[in-house]
Amino acid sequence: PQLPHGHMPLPSFWKVVEDALQHSGAQLRAFCQAFETVTPSPGAQPLTPAEERKVLSLVSKHGPDKLYQVTSNISGSKDLDLTLLRGQIVALLQSADTKGNASRWLVDAGGPRGFVPAAKLRPY
Repeated sequence: PQLPHGHMPLPSFWKVVEDALQHSGAQLRAFCQAFETVTPSPGAQPLTPAEERKVLSLVSKHGPDKLYQVTSNISGSKDLDLTLLRGQIVALLQSADTKGNASRWLVDAGGPRGFVPAAKLRPY
């Protein structure tokens, strides 16, 4: 079977390929930019006054470098697990559970303390 551009000299063929790739790249970048403007980042959620007070108390107790934001809803399944909503701010107490499991962190949620999956936290 003949390729649609099979009759072209090689430099022209590569030019066609390159142009097609550049066009696809530009479309992909445009799509990514459009996607980013449509979906607000999880950090963009404004805090309620109550949440803000809680954050201030966590900062004063633990320091700003210990604060993390919950990236997606967490429903605790084991004893001592916390159930938290996406966007909540917590303070890191220990980056491991009692058995030394580093994928479960001990946090202070501004009152309740317990374990949450480390993967669902990001520095605030």
